[in-house]
Amino acid sequence: MEDRIRRAKDSGLGRFPSREFNINQTWLMITQIAADLTAWTRLLGCIGDAATLATCDPKALRYRFLHVPARLAHSARRRRLKIPESWPWAAAIVAVFAHIAAIPQPA
Repeated sequence: MEDRIRRAKDSGLGRFPSREFNINQTWLMITQIAADLTAWTRLLGCIGDAATLATCDPKALRYRFLHVPARLAHSARRRRLKIPESWPWAAAIVAVFAHIAAIPQPA
């Protein structure tokens, strides 16, 4: 639990943007949603080949996972994310997407 609180503080929980209560309340709600999404991504997607991403701090995770120099290509009515093979964490990112896509959808 302490790690989740520390990671949430690194993601914006420790920095409120305003003196207004309503703005800070919204900020807190958005920060908690982001922390929960990060935790679920770590739990469900960062397994197997992508286990190296599960132990990263939020800054490193944002750099490795969200700042990928990738291209979104459209062909044959499909969207494809083209990640350069030279990116050091390309295999881990592909593994995360594969694990999340393999989660069964509710009927």
